[in-house]
Amino acid sequence: MKKLFRYFLQGLLYIAPIAVTIYVIVSTFTWLDGLLRNLEIFNREPFSQFSFPGLGFLTILITVTLVGSLGQRLITAPISAFFNRMLEKAPLIKVIYSSVKDLLSAFVGKERKFDKPVLVSLDDTGVLKRLGFITSDDLSELGIVDKISVYLPSSYGVLGELYIVAPDKIEPIEVNSADVMKFIVSGGVTKVK
Repeated sequence: MKKLFRYFLQGLLYIAPIAVTIYVIVSTFTWLDGLLRNLEIFNREPFSQFSFPGLGFLTILITVTLVGSLGQRLITAPISAFFNRMLEKAPLIKVIYSSVKDLLSAFVGKERKFDKPVLVSLDDTGVLKRLGFITSDDLSELGIVDKISVYLPSSYGVLGELYIVAPDKIEPIEVNSADVMKFIVSGGVTKVK
């Protein structure tokens, strides 16, 4: 009898989360759908004879998306542009702000820079190596030829070092760059998938 009761409780542990999740989703969908159905326009002809399941949910989804888009264009973008113009006038703050902004956009922005993980030889024998990311293949604007820039993040920190190395001192590695970054920042503790 105890075994049957244990199986019942085990079954309840499997079914309850799924049942509650389905109930919450269906209830929310029905409630959102009912918000529009109660409007006066759906109680008059020609709409009163039609039933559009999901119309309320779809309308709310579209409305929230439009409000988010308008908010981005009318509120966020002008404030961000004003803030950036103010920072352009402060010389020291401008350098710090633009450097941090560029670094963060390299990780999560549209122009990701840390997408080429490499292994860099730090000595002539090739014994000492570090993981890093190629950040620029062309340094001619700095007057440097036949070299590339490689960013070497530090473990357990947000800092890193930028090295200018000869291309023959690096080995491209075929690993997901996010996994390499996690591996470096964790000091080699994180498992790479």
